[in-house]
Amino acid sequence: MEAFVVDPRETTAEERERGMRDVKLVFGINHTMPYTEEYNNLVKELFLNNIGEGSMVMPPLNCVCADQVKIGKNVMIMNNCLMMSRGGITIDDDVMIAANAQLISNNHDLHDHPLLLCKPVHICRNAWIGAGATILPGVTVGENAVVAAGAVVTKDVAPNTIVGGNPAKFIKNID
Repeated sequence: MEAFVVDPRETTAEERERGMRDVKLVFGINHTMPYTEEYNNLVKELFLNNIGEGSMVMPPLNCVCADQVKIGKNVMIMNNCLMMSRGGITIDDDVMIAANAQLISNNHDLHDHPLLLCKPVHICRNAWIGAGATILPGVTVGENAVVAAGAVVTKDVAPNTIVGGNPAKFIKNID
């Protein structure tokens, strides 16, 4: 998915309906016992079945434009994850995302604030996103990479590396 612009002032009835659907499903997820069939069905419905086998999303969750999220197999997303997904979020297999992480694929235009500037976020296979980390629009976190707790990732993260800080910087390679 390439970068694109969305003007929320021009949303269609269908887009507003999808937004309300997400709000209702997220509310249901956040008020349903995890590890139950009811809970699992709500998560599958929210992500339109774009969630792989063995993956788990723990409540509470906040997700906007859930139809733009794709979650691979054996992914663990811990509590209080925020997914601003208008630009698309892809999470490959075997990824771990710690509590309070933010995956943000859209931002507002500097001059026309209502406009959304959308760029996809991609978390590659076996990456680990630390607690409270923020991944910003257009970022790819490479395979086997680690994003340290609290990091703000503004640029792509190379495979097999550790980054941390604000803005996130290279710390070391992973053998």
